[in-house]
Amino acid sequence: MNFSLSMEQKILRDSVRAFAEKEIRPVAQKLDETEAFSYELTKTMGELGLFGTFVSEQYGGQELDYLSYIIAVEELARIDASQAATVAAGNSLGIGPIYYFGTEEQKKKYLPKLCTGKLIWAFGLTEPDAGSDAAACHTHAILDGDTWIINGSKIFITNASTDISGGVTVMAVTGKLDDGRNELSCFLVESGTPGYTAKPMHGKMMWRASNTSTLHFEDCRVPKKSLLGERGQGFHQMLATLDGGRLSIGAMGLGGAQGCYDMAMKYAKERVQFGRSISTFQANAFKLADMAMEIESARLLLYRACWLRDQKKPFTKEAAMAKLYCSEVMSRVANHAIQLHGGYGLMKEYDVERFYRDQKLLEIGEGTSEILRIVIARLIGAF
Repeated sequence: MNFSLSMEQKILRDSVRAFAEKEIRPVAQKLDETEAFSYELTKTMGELGLFGTFVSEQYGGQELDYLSYIIAVEELARIDASQAATVAAGNSLGIGPIYYFGTEEQKKKYLPKLCTGKLIWAFGLTEPDAGSDAAACHTHAILDGDTWIINGSKIFITNASTDISGGVTVMAVTGKLDDGRNELSCFLVESGTPGYTAKPMHGKMMWRASNTSTLHFEDCRVPKKSLLGERGQGFHQMLATLDGGRLSIGAMGLGGAQGCYDMAMKYAKERVQFGRSISTFQANAFKLADMAMEIESARLLLYRACWLRDQKKPFTKEAAMAKLYCSEVMSRVANHAIQLHGGYGLMKEYDVERFYRDQKLLEIGEGTSEILRIVIARLIGAF
């Protein structure tokens, strides 16, 4: 087994790390405070090739492996979850469904622009009354001649209401199956389409510099060719999209945990009490040791899941495990990091406070920890 990164992966990791340290770190706190989506950083991340990383060159992508993309998200999250979320959602939830399920016409129309980062795309799944139970979708689409008429709403949707949001892939009920379950299909709805509105959500505890939106569809008409893939394949497309998305959320947990650990180690070595650095006290040294151990375990689990995907092997179980474990590792590491900072860790002037808040979404988005345990239990044959 070879655990070494390729030269290309090391170069990507180092370049993204340098960018994040130089360009993101100085402004992350201010962006968080003002709840400001950064068009400048998004533009630069696009120029670095962080959108469409795994997309083939014929559609404007970098044609790198999925692990490379995950490493990039990890390095962004090491500095700021909001910028990592913009890239993660832009790729896994925005670009991914079009790239893997879209028609040739749809790919050629949307992907080249999305791969530059000049436009971003969203994935409309969650609804006010349909979160973990995504199949209980209330948004409906009715075929009327050559157009689909969409009515409904979505909530907590990333990248949907910025000035550069190109549109959204929305899942809707398009009929009933023979067994009585909803037939679900996905549609590509461009921003500016009459009847479609996207509004930013404010007052978030976390990812405050990431764009989060509510979506509303009121007799929204889209061409018949806006259907993504085949009718009735929406649920399958959603599950496949979440598999890839869980890897990126895992990367955010891993990167965030690494960032917390780095800050905690630096502070613990600098902070002197009772005449010596607090890192030398056994209680604190053990915290740091546990943090390092769990981060390393999380990285191995996540990278193996990415390797399985790149080898075109089944990875649904491993993606669920990686997302669950990495998100909960960050929870524990962030908690230790705050404890090591003491009272200073509770102040916004210290980045560790922001990391502590940002972590919580990782245990909720892309499948809650409770749902993921159900998914894993089923996949291992427990029930």
